[in-house]
Amino acid sequence: MNLHRLDLVSLSLFALVVRSGSISKGAELAHLAVGAASKRIADLEAAVGTPLLERHSRGITLTAAGEALKQHAQRILSDVDLMTADMSDYAAGVAGVVRLWANTSAVTQFLPSDIAAFNAANPEIRIELEEQDSEQVALAVVDGAADFGIMADQMPTFGLQTMPYRSDRLVVVAPGGHPLTQRETVSFADALAFDFVSLSRGTSLARRLKAATAFTGAQLKLRIQVRSFDAMCLMVAAGLGIAVLPDAAVRPHLRSMDLHRIGLAEDWAVRDLLICARDLSALPKPARLLINHLVGSASQPPAGPK
Repeated sequence: MNLHRLDLVSLSLFALVVRSGSISKGAELAHLAVGAASKRIADLEAAVGTPLLERHSRGITLTAAGEALKQHAQRILSDVDLMTADMSDYAAGVAGVVRLWANTSAVTQFLPSDIAAFNAANPEIRIELEEQDSEQVALAVVDGAADFGIMADQMPTFGLQTMPYRSDRLVVVAPGGHPLTQRETVSFADALAFDFVSLSRGTSLARRLKAATAFTGAQLKLRIQVRSFDAMCLMVAAGLGIAVLPDAAVRPHLRSMDLHRIGLAEDWAVRDLLICARDLSALPKPARLLINHLVGSASQPPAGPK
């Protein structure tokens, strides 16, 4: 057994393979070619002197040795995260960079004002914000591309730790003159009688609509898919369909685009946005400061309309 051949990259890859259930998916998360990932796993098995995985057509299962290494790898990688966090405390003035990935709902509705307030109080900390779908946010946190993320509930978390950030409410958006504009609230089943504009399939919003449609036993008349809330509003304003959008995201466009918001009667219209991280307590100090600010901002009552 040659344990000196173990390295953090291989241990991290092994953890990703275990978490995803296949070498190919683990390689994708680790940004490695499948061949390179397979060789690293084989080298890892050679280093410990015994097979770690049983490979089959549907993925992998762990051997007894693999289960043991899984526990050790998780502890080692967690200790590395804790070490990074501890060392960051010694940085002069807590200066640093926070890599934050967030879904469109968080970026559109809440993060602009929250980050602006944080930057005003902490000008020495730079925030690198990337907008992505909720699943991509979680995967970025898993593979270390983001320090932490903000994603929608009811999405895969891949074993990440989560905590509440904000809640939002989904509403139906219709153009002026549409039959639904005469109503204050509508059931989703009734809304399904009309054509829909939606985000692309992989987004948390599109997945939620798909699940809600399946529950009714009806079909979603999906006419157009776009990549942003603004584009959805433009398509609705042009009369190409109705849409389901976060209330706060559509309000700025109601007057300028002659759009109307109609409440959704179902409980699933209220969503939770979650902060996610591999280990919230092991984050570098700048990231922990930002999370504390975001959670604190969420507890403040929203400003009234002006």
